[in-house]
Amino acid sequence: MPAPFDPDPHFAEYAHPERLVSASWLSARLGTPGLRVVESDEDPRQYDIGHIPGAVRIDWRRDLNDPLSRDFLSPERFAELMNEKGIARDDTVVIYGDKSNTWAAFALWVFELFGHKDVRLLNGGRDAWIAEERDTNYVVPDYPATNYPVVDRRDDEIRAFVSDIIGEPPAGEYNPEARHITDATILDVRSSEEYMGTPPDNTPNTGVLRQGHIPRAVNVEWENAVYPNARFRSRAELETAFEPAINADETIVYCYQGHRAAHSWFVLKYLLGCEKVRNYDGSWAEWGNMVRMPIRKGEEPDNLEMSLEWNSTTHR
Repeated sequence: MPAPFDPDPHFAEYAHPERLVSASWLSARLGTPGLRVVESDEDPRQYDIGHIPGAVRIDWRRDLNDPLSRDFLSPERFAELMNEKGIARDDTVVIYGDKSNTWAAFALWVFELFGHKDVRLLNGGRDAWIAEERDTNYVVPDYPATNYPVVDRRDDEIRAFVSDIIGEPPAGEYNPEARHITDATILDVRSSEEYMGTPPDNTPNTGVLRQGHIPRAVNVEWENAVYPNARFRSRAELETAFEPAINADETIVYCYQGHRAAHSWFVLKYLLGCEKVRNYDGSWAEWGNMVRMPIRKGEEPDNLEMSLEWNSTTHR
């Protein structure tokens, strides 16, 4: 049976407040039947230095990815993972993590690829829980298997691929610029330096041969969505920050490898109510290494005013 929704008045303004829980709500319900808590961090070792009591760890590298291909785990393996973690198909799953919930949002997005109905984020993530000095422990729970069913992965609804962004070149055409870029709104939610093609030396773009952005992409930094304490900003602030996507028929979001984009996908879909949003999880790690793939550096001439406006919002 799903857990009740968190009635926190701060969530009421969002399009889907049922997708968020507060630390106080979660603390009061730990251990109740039908509720499972998952920690998913950029650095999985965070779990080992103290986690929410009863929480299980999902390692985004080891648990969510196929070991042989650049793809996510199969339906069979996802069912096995849920059984290993003691998660039932009708459980309410609350996910939290470090780095303002970027990897937690990525894990939530993967859960949704498999159609898990009730999956929520802890507002503020690990930072919020620790800041409020709530209980943590080192106990790794061992829950019984749940007989989680094998369900098909639904990539087409919330996931985008290269073929969704750019068409095939005309026959005999070797000019990358001749390839049609989708009419959907494309949001690059990386830093402005990454978007401009001038990332600092410590940016984790190891192995990417070219820097820049997808043609027609607009830069809206994902961090615009959260306060310094990692909690989500008000709806009005989010609408200002993500204005390029508010009235778009379709939006495709990308970053470097899909986790920051998953965070922005969550904001657009569940906090702002945008109906058609997809995460291009291949992101710049794929696009920046593909042969004859067009890129841009600096500001796009047709997006110059818009990009400057949203970058100034980000840095004020």
